[in-house]
Amino acid sequence: MYTLATYCATHARASKYPDKPASVVLADLVRHTPGEEGKWFATAKDAKLFDEAVALANARPCDPKTLTRAARDFARTNPAFAVEAGLAALRWLVRGYGYEVTSVDVRAAYSHTLTAAANAGVDGAVRTRIRALFDDPATRSGFVARVIGKEVGLD
Repeated sequence: MYTLATYCATHARASKYPDKPASVVLADLVRHTPGEEGKWFATAKDAKLFDEAVALANARPCDPKTLTRAARDFARTNPAFAVEAGLAALRWLVRGYGYEVTSVDVRAAYSHTLTAAANAGVDGAVRTRIRALFDDPATRSGFVARVIGKEVGLD
């Protein structure tokens, strides 16, 4: 299994191939670590491969805090990407992923996602997508629902 140091070393190695497009290098890295697609989200984001980053964040569990930071950092400059990163963060939180998740983390993911949605002019659609995360009755009694349930219209 790859460690964080291995991911960093592999990422640094990618800079040794300036003749290859970043998307090709990223695809090679992802292909060599099946089942760990979510761990390449930050690499894709840093390479400005935003569509690939979103796909990776949705393919396998990705650290919700990393996704929330992306939603925060890109809420103004790339709100469409920020919305998708924030929604992915919320989805993984609802599904129970994340390390030492607190209510502050949940509120941050929710807030940054809504800020990005407002900047993108898609507030209503994003609120609907957030509400849909709680369609499964099992998710309505979970930690995330207890934190933001009232705001998303759970009664």
